[in-house]
Amino acid sequence: MAEMDTSSGGGHKKGPGVKKGKKLSTRVDLTPMVDLGFLLITFFIFTTTMSQPTAMRLFLPKDADKPEDQNKAKQSGVITLLLGKDNNVFYYEGELTNNGSNFKSSNFKEIRNVLLDKKSRTPEKDLVIILKPSSECTYRNVVDILDEMTIDVLKRYALVDITDVEEKLVVASEKASAPTAAN
Repeated sequence: MAEMDTSSGGGHKKGPGVKKGKKLSTRVDLTPMVDLGFLLITFFIFTTTMSQPTAMRLFLPKDADKPEDQNKAKQSGVITLLLGKDNNVFYYEGELTNNGSNFKSSNFKEIRNVLLDKKSRTPEKDLVIILKPSSECTYRNVVDILDEMTIDVLKRYALVDITDVEEKLVVASEKASAPTAAN
């Protein structure tokens, strides 16, 4: 409880000609206000719902009998995209052959047709796209190819490190396709 004390009367003159003023009580009782504060706090505690946890939905793979079989994909349903410099995209289907005969070149304008063609030829459950950015590709190229996955509604893709053999093939293909200084 809080109150103000004004009873000291320090500066008043006393004597026969001085009228005494009627003293009014300046006491302010704050007890109801404190009670109201606690009532409001109690009300909000009981009526407020706690924040609901928000979680992103994850698509987890189905359980397999053998853990090593869980991440296997059919070779016929896999297409690997290699991102090179200057917006070049290289790709091959299945596994890379030793002589690199299935290694093909493209760019970001044409890769959509390649992906849609592969999607139309492959059952959806077998289609897997492997994305391998090279050391010379830009961050924008990675974002663009991830956007392409969304645009083409390709749900199963993975971002994987490029191997040394693939990196050498990308560099050799870029040098072969680059215009020479004499031309």
